[in-house]
Amino acid sequence: MKLWGGRFTKEENQLVHNFNESISFDQKFYRQDIAGSIAHVTMLAKQGILTEEDRDAIIAGLKSIREDIDNGTLKITTESEDIHSFVEANLIERIGDAGKRLHTGRSRNDQVALDMKLYTRDEIDETDALLKGLLEVLLKLMEDNLHTYMPGFTHLQKAQPVTLAHHVGAYYEMFRRDRGRLADIRKRMNYCPLGSGALAGTTYPLDREYTAELLDFDGPTLNSMDSVSDRDYLIELLAALSTIAMHLSRFSEEIIIWNSNEYRFVEMDDSYSTGSSIMPQKKNPDIAELIRGKAGRVYGALMSMLTVMKGIPLAYDKDLQEDKELTFDAIDTVKGCLLLFTGMVSTMTFRKDVMETSAKNGFTNATDAADYLVNHGVPFRDAHGIIGQLVLLCINENKALDDLTLEQFKSISPVFEEDIYDAISMKTCVEKRVTIGAPGAEAMKKVIEVYKKELNA
Repeated sequence: MKLWGGRFTKEENQLVHNFNESISFDQKFYRQDIAGSIAHVTMLAKQGILTEEDRDAIIAGLKSIREDIDNGTLKITTESEDIHSFVEANLIERIGDAGKRLHTGRSRNDQVALDMKLYTRDEIDETDALLKGLLEVLLKLMEDNLHTYMPGFTHLQKAQPVTLAHHVGAYYEMFRRDRGRLADIRKRMNYCPLGSGALAGTTYPLDREYTAELLDFDGPTLNSMDSVSDRDYLIELLAALSTIAMHLSRFSEEIIIWNSNEYRFVEMDDSYSTGSSIMPQKKNPDIAELIRGKAGRVYGALMSMLTVMKGIPLAYDKDLQEDKELTFDAIDTVKGCLLLFTGMVSTMTFRKDVMETSAKNGFTNATDAADYLVNHGVPFRDAHGIIGQLVLLCINENKALDDLTLEQFKSISPVFEEDIYDAISMKTCVEKRVTIGAPGAEAMKKVIEVYKKELNA
């Protein structure tokens, strides 16, 4: 069944139908379409535009269609142009002429705008739940590794000692911001377009506020032309999903590096690793690599959507049909990546001894050694040079700063005393950093409490 055709004298070319149809992908939101229709006829009856008998028959018919699709009794076919015409055709078949009154006071333009908003809102909630699950895993890692020392990096060079809790906490902050972005988008988009008609509203006395309330929106949209052509919320969502994918990719990149033979910071669980068809010794971090690779796919959806929208005049144009496949794929990709990444991280084993040894061997305590001299009256610029000489000595003798004898320290500067060893120990270097946001255990505990309250709110 087509929702148009009265003024046409020829059948639609099959190639045109195939090119024009959207039911092959917009069938994804049949539940949202039915929910919108139930709200619409409820409002029409309230306003006296439909009889209560027609309302009840339509709602019963719509619920039976939803149930039959849910249980597989009713198969969605591509003979219909879109999910809206599929549902309406089945409704008319089931309840007769009353079904023909379903579309009173609305257009497919505001109908599809509503369906996409309802679907997007549901998917934002699901994505947020997955992010929350990941944050819970990361928070547990932080609590368990307050004293797991490791090198912090700049330019991929060992810089200063931190803890695994602190390093993981940086990603916690990223995913925490991602949740904030999703919440902002959900709030901004939560206005109901139904009742906008094709572009100029309708002469029927609709109660748009009531329809919005039934569908849990904050109110109706305020301009009917914008209502049917607005896809800003999808662009915002795709940007947020791209940012989530970028954060997942960054973390995956570090896990891939940490998993390498050269680093050996982590051991991937067998259930999240793969092997080689020719090299029996291999254990590959393929899940992390695929997550890293899929970020580009999500970026592509964002750029495609921006390109679709850049030249569209008001109000509705068929170009807008391109919003669905792009968005569906990006949402599914990010949700899948979040689910797999959470499982991968929760099953990894961290080699704490290797991480701490790596921090010691990378001169990450050099800055603290310089601070030691400063605290003993040496100007910082002089202290910087002295420690540089000590590092050269260590390199020549293949030692860490901690391994030098006191005589070797004094050969560069007589200021050094026995307490230098405590001053440059990994524990001291980390634990004395107690300002909020720093890696010291006391500072980290305060941050963890903030995170716990947020997650439990």
